[in-house]
Amino acid sequence: MCAERLRCYLAGGCPPGGSRTYAGARDPRMPARSRPVELPGALYFATRSPVWHGGRAFYDPDAPGTAWARAHLLTAAQLSDIAAQEMYGPPGRDLDLAPVLATGRYALGPGRYETLVSPGTLEGHPLLTFTAPWHLDDVPPVPPSAPYLRVIAAGLRESGRDPAAIARYLATRPGAAGHWTPAEVARALAAPGGSMPV
Repeated sequence: MCAERLRCYLAGGCPPGGSRTYAGARDPRMPARSRPVELPGALYFATRSPVWHGGRAFYDPDAPGTAWARAHLLTAAQLSDIAAQEMYGPPGRDLDLAPVLATGRYALGPGRYETLVSPGTLEGHPLLTFTAPWHLDDVPPVPPSAPYLRVIAAGLRESGRDPAAIARYLATRPGAAGHWTPAEVARALAAPGGSMPV
């Protein structure tokens, strides 16, 4: 959701607080438009990220609730290159989006971030994202790290969300709940290097 992290996927680079440098996309241009969205389902944290040293964020479209997100207007090639980098592959090959657009979900493989999901449309464009093939109840929760929460919170703040609401939201997501309180999330977001853009 964070523009600076998205820039690393598109133009290449290492996001603040991360430990991986991304190759970038064939088309490095930032999106022409970005919009806050609320998707049916849930954001949750599971498995361990070698980039962020804590739980990874996943989206379960079948879970009850609402997931706060941010929609970026990208080309199909840009989405393909972002997905490739999250799947630890090289950018440069276009994904076949027809199956996910026809059915709403399409698994490219069994791994994390290898399942494409289309939870609807926005302004005439299909919403597309990628997540794990499992549901949030199928895997043990793993608490996210403070740097990872900061980069997610930055994207939510860029979309106009209130910092206190962001702290409450993130602290109550499966994986973070029971490990992070809203006050602890707020302190982590306000720590040096963790302030959110206005």
